[in-house]
Amino acid sequence: MRTLKLHFSEDALPTLETFLQRTKEARVFRRAQVVRAVVTGHRLQTGSDTLHFTYSALRKWVYRFATQGPQGLVDRPRSGRPPKVTCALEQHLNRLVDQDPLEHGSLYSQWSCRELATVFAQQTGVHLGRESVRGVLKKTR
Repeated sequence: MRTLKLHFSEDALPTLETFLQRTKEARVFRRAQVVRAVVTGHRLQTGSDTLHFTYSALRKWVYRFATQGPQGLVDRPRSGRPPKVTCALEQHLNRLVDQDPLEHGSLYSQWSCRELATVFAQQTGVHLGRESVRGVLKKTR
């Protein structure tokens, strides 16, 4: 196993402290905590055992912090299927929610997610499930 020879700048510890106060994601917070322990002088193996990181993962996060700063601790974008609902479709769905469901042939005066999905599909051609509709509305409301 090669020795990780890194030199941290003088402002590394204050930078980490500020980053720990501002971060909201639990995974990123744990990474910053364990990197802070290494910056303050703890051995990699000690930090690995204390916060239950694998040695190789801890080594990776310490290296990324040393080379990229706090941004090295943040999750990188991952590949995957692009979202079905674009910003324009979200806006269309929000406008639809503000309309009266009776005007669209509903039997009820309040929208259900299922009825919203049906009318949305008729108007846009994009078929969403009721849970997808609920997720969009929860995010924007």
